[in-house]
Order: sequence, then structure tokens, then C-alpha cells
Amino acid sequence: MSLANRTLVIMAKAPRLGSVKTRLAESLSVQAVTELYRCLLNDTITLAQALDDVEIAIMCPASDVDDLSRAVAKTVRIVPQTGLGLAAGLASVFNHFATSGQQRVIAFNSDSPHLPASVLDTAFDVLEARDLVVGPTHDGGYYLVGARASHSDLFASDGMGTANALEALLRRARALGLSVHLTDPFYDIDVEGDLTRLAAELRLAPARAPRTVVWLKQWGQAVAQLRTGTGDL
Repeated sequence: MSLANRTLVIMAKAPRLGSVKTRLAESLSVQAVTELYRCLLNDTITLAQALDDVEIAIMCPASDVDDLSRAVAKTVRIVPQTGLGLAAGLASVFNHFATSGQQRVIAFNSDSPHLPASVLDTAFDVLEARDLVVGPTHDGGYYLVGARASHSDLFASDGMGTANALEALLRRARALGLSVHLTDPFYDIDVEGDLTRLAAELRLAPARAPRTVVWLKQWGQAVAQLRTGTGDL
């Protein structure tokens, strides 16, 4: 399998105070949440690097390039998106990387380093026969989307970041006549319940996200209070 045939693009933001994981910041300090995001992002990069024969890149808002370059490994290519917002970012991924029609490109979120690597491998394989592969999240969104072409009308700002994001994406895919495969549902880290679930999983398998495990040890009491519903964090 050729390296030039598979590209994994991580959708990321710079880990700046008050700009990432804002729903978690309702329960944890802004400093804690920002450092958590930094750990999740770097563990996600490590997950990506464990895949065989995959080109890895980061897509981010143009204003975040410099800060991100200081926050992640220098070996990871960082590409500024065109336009603002997640829909523009996703469109930029496929406009930039899926130009030949032969390239299998997957856009992946930056906060699911605990995803089994086999899910990503399977998603790339699916693109040999399907136009689109989508990884649903339990909250109605999606943690990955892959294609071999840009499909310029596939992404729109309406519905992005809501419980209807997956439904809206699949509706547009049907309208474009695209064949779609759904991977196993998974979860990313957006709210308290996601974080406590992740903490429980990583206690059993810490190697899946080692930087995040270190963060959990530092902020363990805060996370425990989230589980029990006590404390003002």
C-alpha cells in the first residue's frame, strides 16, 4: 500500500486559553482544559504516527499555525484552512489533499486518541469501494470523515457542531449521490461524561494516551469530583 495513497488530516486548534473545549471549561479551570486539549492533540498525533504508510498533516485556522507549530512535533505538517469555521476546515482538507481522485483522505478530530488504530485502517480500506466513510459519535456528530474527492457541496456551516451534524452530512451525501459507509460509533471529549468515561478507560489501558494519563494524574481530584458531582472547580 503506497504512502502517497493515504492521508490522515487532524482537525486542530491552537491550545490557547479559552479557545478549546469550552464546554469542559464550565466545570474545570480554563488552564486545566487547555492543557488537556494539548495532551489529547499530541496523543492523537502519536496514534496517527502508529499507522503504517500514512501521510499525516494538521489542518487549522490560519491564525493558529504559529501557535500550533510550537505545541506539536516539528515533523507534522501544518496546513492553514481557507475560510473560518469547521465546515470551511473540512472543505479545505479535501480541496487541498484529495485533488487527484486517487488519494484516500480522512479528516479526524483531535480529541480521540483512545480510538483503536484498526478503525482508522478500516476507514481507509473502505474508501477503495465507497465514496465516503463517516465515523459517528454518540452525540449525533462524527469523529472522522473520509473521501477521495473534494465534493464541494458536502460541507455547510448549518448544523455543524450540533446534535444534527451527522444527519445533515448524510443528507447532503445522499443528495450528491455518494455511497457512504459508517464506521463503529465512538465518542470524543466534549463534556464531563466523556472525560470521566475516558479516565475509566485509560486506567485500564494507559498506553493508549500517555500524555492524557499524565494530565489525569495531575488533575485526578478534579475529575473525581466531576464523577461524583461534588466540588466547585
